Amino acid sequence: MEEEKKVKISFWRIFWPTLTAIFLTSFIGWMVTILFFGGLIAAFGSTEVAGLKENTILHLTLKGEISEKGKANINPTDFTVINSIGLRDLLHGFEKAKKDDNIRGIYIELDDLNSGYTTTKEIRDAINDFEKSGKFVVAYNSGEVITQKEYYLTSAANTNYGFPTSTMEFLGLGAELTFFKNTLDKLNVEVEIIRGKNNDFKSAVEPFFRTEMSDSSRLQIERYMESMWETILTEIASDRKVSTSELNQIADSMLIKRADDALKFKLLDGLKYKDEIMDELCKKVKCKKVEELNLYSFEKYARKQFNEDQVLAEVDNPNIAVIVAEGDVATSGDGVASDKICKLFKEVRNNETIKTVVFRINSPGGSALASDEIWREVQLTNKVKKVIVSMGDVAASGGYYVAAPAYKIFAEPTTITGSIGVFGMIPYTGKMFENYLGITFDRASTNAHAGMSLNRKLTPKELESIQNEVDEIYDQFLGRVAEGRKLTKEQVNEVARGRVWTGFDAKKIGLIDELGGLNEAIAFAAKEAKIREPKIQYYPQNENNEFLDFIDNINEEESTLVKNTTIPSELLIYYNQLKKIESMTGIQMKLPYEIRIR
Repeated sequence: MEEEKKVKISFWRIFWPTLTAIFLTSFIGWMVTILFFGGLIAAFGSTEVAGLKENTILHLTLKGEISEKGKANINPTDFTVINSIGLRDLLHGFEKAKKDDNIRGIYIELDDLNSGYTTTKEIRDAINDFEKSGKFVVAYNSGEVITQKEYYLTSAANTNYGFPTSTMEFLGLGAELTFFKNTLDKLNVEVEIIRGKNNDFKSAVEPFFRTEMSDSSRLQIERYMESMWETILTEIASDRKVSTSELNQIADSMLIKRADDALKFKLLDGLKYKDEIMDELCKKVKCKKVEELNLYSFEKYARKQFNEDQVLAEVDNPNIAVIVAEGDVATSGDGVASDKICKLFKEVRNNETIKTVVFRINSPGGSALASDEIWREVQLTNKVKKVIVSMGDVAASGGYYVAAPAYKIFAEPTTITGSIGVFGMIPYTGKMFENYLGITFDRASTNAHAGMSLNRKLTPKELESIQNEVDEIYDQFLGRVAEGRKLTKEQVNEVARGRVWTGFDAKKIGLIDELGGLNEAIAFAAKEAKIREPKIQYYPQNENNEFLDFIDNINEEESTLVKNTTIPSELLIYYNQLKKIESMTGIQMKLPYEIRIR
């Protein structure tokens, strides 16, 4: 058999073609990527409003979450665009549109709105204020279900329509709490609960040692829901020209199940398909055919106006600062991070052109240490220039603590506030590891209390030490509130004890000063500082750079499973709750519940 010939191939003959191919492939890939994302970002990032025609109707779509600040970024896992408008942009848009001669009215379309009742009320108030200009608002409930919250918002419009086959909710407010005691018992996990002295209303920890609400917890929940419901009914009754007693009768008797039921009770003005809505809008501006309608995105208009005004304010020396704090209080992170908020207060305090500060709080509280850090900066700033607090959906526990030293506190009647109290929670996991996994623990230490662990129960002396620490923090909390509200500790303790209040009730007991939203707080701040021409700068300052948001998303290491919008919302709620619990460190000043009012 003929011996096979061995062929030698030069390394360089393989290397150079391969390197060239890799380079060309990478270059082409990067060019395609840059062109694709550059075009995408330009498309949804553009805010040009040039050439706004006469008789323009702004089209506002309210869908999904509405937070204090808008969000505009890209999910790199599936390239979906997350683009939601913030409350500050919405309010600014309504104010600008009211004075814009080219704008004839606003068409609002709702589907699956997700916002707190206070945020909803502030948008509702903006609608009512816009209508005072003589311009129209047409609302269209276009989703499969017209939720109670969506109806509360759209009932403010001049004309309110529903989709012909939509179902509708109008049953009153209800809250559901989840309790984990039985689960923990099955896992052999014991929990030590430490609450501040007399903090019987501080029920954040009840789900871990009870199977149902305590009497005090039930009392406060029922009261704040009654208070919120009274506000909602009063405003709907005023706009729809029906009595609150009639509305309560409708809810108690479940008389509304579909949109046509709402029409029968005069809660809607009509049932229309989308093409009929377009015809109605055409009549409003007296155009001959639908194709002649000048519809323009409200979101685009509002962002454009807001961003322009922010740039002008920065260039022209702003005189009012609005610091926005939204989320859980912590020393760092994406929520109300003390390292960021404190820096902002120092910045505006040292800015000579800033004459007053509005502190917008939407937070259930969190870290006691971080709350105290922010409290100090608010106190220092208020000594130099008045700080006016505006409370959003919730400003409770640590969220109230940071508001306490302000000159004046504004809240909406539906705001959840108070919850002046402190708690700690220590799980004992030793039995779980031993009984289920066969893991045991042993210890050695130099001193009696060294090496405290979740795998052994605390001694009575150790528990007493922690209880004393919690009581000291609660006493400090009482002192901070007493100092800020000009009350005695005893007076504060009567309305504290961890109890949650609505803004309506909080005004009666002296925890807030005035009922009103962000716009009212800004107007008051300008008046107090004798500012004739307000130039408002929001902090943190607006970063209108969608490409940076995209890069930030790529760098995130959060599970893609959680980002997938197909995951059931109920599972995402529990996942987010576990994430928050995992991030807690130290003693907490936090609202007793994850409130989900329906």
